[in-house]
Amino acid sequence: MAEPLKIKVIVGSTREGRFAEKPARWITALLGKKEGVEIEVLDLRDYPMPFFNETETPSYKTKPYTDPAVVKWTAKVAEADGFVIIAPEYNHGYSAVLKNALDYVGSEWNNKAVGFVSYGSAMGARAIEQLRSVVIELGMAPIKYSVHMPFDVIMASSQGTPEAELFTSYDERANGMLDQLISWSKALTSLRS
Repeated sequence: MAEPLKIKVIVGSTREGRFAEKPARWITALLGKKEGVEIEVLDLRDYPMPFFNETETPSYKTKPYTDPAVVKWTAKVAEADGFVIIAPEYNHGYSAVLKNALDYVGSEWNNKAVGFVSYGSAMGARAIEQLRSVVIELGMAPIKYSVHMPFDVIMASSQGTPEAELFTSYDERANGMLDQLISWSKALTSLRS
């Protein structure tokens, strides 16, 4: 029997009162219905990395970084076969904490599939477009499908709409994205071995 695919869901916001954990719970529940998948949520709150300040870049470092949060984060990225990134859109882009988390890791990202769930202005499309070019530079394979949610979803959440109702209309698109992510993640395991 094949090893389960290790899919990590990255919560790309650390703000107080953030919305990001709600779509993270929802996408994790949908992933949990897929066969052959082992899921772990990587909440950037649990990895309090300093802003990138190393003398060597991850691609050219001659020895591992020593900050405990960075060591822990890098190990989690290395374990994964694929990722779903939950990315809020802030000022036409994605969060600084997410950029920092991406920048601290090098080869551990290579040849792994990634999908995106975003929300906010322009339904998070600008954040995802920026993320796509960054993850390609990191050697990852961004899949075609992503989930975009308007600011109205955040407003509905703040007005007490239950989480189950918030995301129901996105289930079909999310399942299509997850199926594609799983297919690409499986295909890329042979490339990494």
